Amino acid sequence: MHKSEITIAGDVPGIEYRLPVLAFEGSDADAPRVYMQAALHAEELPGTAALHFLVPMLQAAEARGDILGGITLVPRANPIGAGQYVNGGMEGRFDLGSRTNFNRDYPLIGLGERASLLEGIEALPAVEQLKRHLLHMASGADLMLDLHCDDESQLYAYLHEAYWPVAMDLAESMGLEAVLLSDGKSSAFEDAVTHIWANGGGADGRGHWADGRISLTMEFRGLADVDPVLGRMDAEGLYAFLQRRGAIAGEPIRREAFSGPVAGLDYVQMVDSPASGMVLFEREFGEVVEKGDHLATIVATPGDAEGDVRVLAPTDGTIVTRVTRRFVRRADNLMKIASSELSLAKRKKGGALED
Repeated sequence: MHKSEITIAGDVPGIEYRLPVLAFEGSDADAPRVYMQAALHAEELPGTAALHFLVPMLQAAEARGDILGGITLVPRANPIGAGQYVNGGMEGRFDLGSRTNFNRDYPLIGLGERASLLEGIEALPAVEQLKRHLLHMASGADLMLDLHCDDESQLYAYLHEAYWPVAMDLAESMGLEAVLLSDGKSSAFEDAVTHIWANGGGADGRGHWADGRISLTMEFRGLADVDPVLGRMDAEGLYAFLQRRGAIAGEPIRREAFSGPVAGLDYVQMVDSPASGMVLFEREFGEVVEKGDHLATIVATPGDAEGDVRVLAPTDGTIVTRVTRRFVRRADNLMKIASSELSLAKRKKGGALED
């Protein structure tokens, strides 16, 4: 394993950020190259735990000569966000200087422009330097997994519809509980990588741009799901997936049947709060619900039940996520439900479900 660091100059004198990179050299030039990163939203650590437990597995594979395709890992992909604290709490989702989401507004370029990502990079703001370094590394791979987590949720993945159902091998390796399919029209990290591949102009000699490739966001359950049992289990799933894709030699060490919902983003029902107040959830994430089921109660005036507002399921489906907050404002999101009914919710900036 080769360890290195990318240094990112800060926006004021005396400040710099260091981005650790771990690399394993592959022995087969025809095997798929792999890139995985975690904690792009800096406080989302379940993916970091998975990579922490994956590293010794890869070191053992390296010693046996089982690593076929080059593997690059960035276990903590956002040193800028990791250093942002407001009133004692980490703010790792949005850059405090530019107010942009660390997982939005990536350059949408073609494969032939990939080298330009690093040209004159020192003159750019620190956040843009970070984004360009990450995108440059990821777009040079064939298998790209961006590891995130939700508030409270199932284990699920976002991926471009062109990768499904071939990505069933990922679902079975990881034990996914749901899959959400995108149209690739956002500026989030996984869609920016896909955009580069899809606009390759045939430069890499492939057939269809998605052949042998995958770029996705993994949501490793919720923010609090950081422990050694889950970390080791997720590491085994990642290892099994790389075996199935031919990046690591050997029979896959894990397989679980996938029977969860598969829904395009336009079929994800965003259940928002109709009022401000305390949330009393009636249903858990992972549960299958029917239209009209009681999902939650918003207590606007504690002690006065007449002000309670019931939140009902807008359609049949599976609750994939739930917020951790127990006090919400009117129109704040409460849940996401994967359904077979077209959602009326408008997409956010760049085609994403949320900012």
